[in-house]
Parts: sequence; structure tokens; C-alpha cells
Amino acid sequence: MTHRISALISVFGVLASVMLVGAGFREYRSGASVLWLVAGAVTFLSASFTLVRDVRRLRTGPTD
Repeated sequence: MTHRISALISVFGVLASVMLVGAGFREYRSGASVLWLVAGAVTFLSASFTLVRDVRRLRTGPTD
């Protein structure tokens, strides 16, 4: 059950990071620093990696 909750939290993390990338892109186009876009991309990559790790853990089955 704990692994499912972790995967669900990771899904929400990916969704939030996609929103951050979108906001960073909008801010960059309006003249803000490119660091907003870079921060969004780094957050997205990190959240995606975490989601992949959690899904792999779910697919291996219970270890208890």
C-alpha cells in the first residue's frame, strides 16, 4: 500500500512540474530570466525519474 501512495504522490509531482515548466516558459517569453525555464525543466526531470522508480517498484510486486 505504501508503494501505491508513493507512486500517486509522484504522479502529482510530475503534474506540478509540468505546470512549473509552462509557467517558466511563459515568464521567459515575457522577458524574465531563463532560470525559471531551467528550474522547471530540472524539476520535471527529477519528478519523472522519481515516478519511473516508483512504478518499477510497484511492478516488482510485494517483497514483504
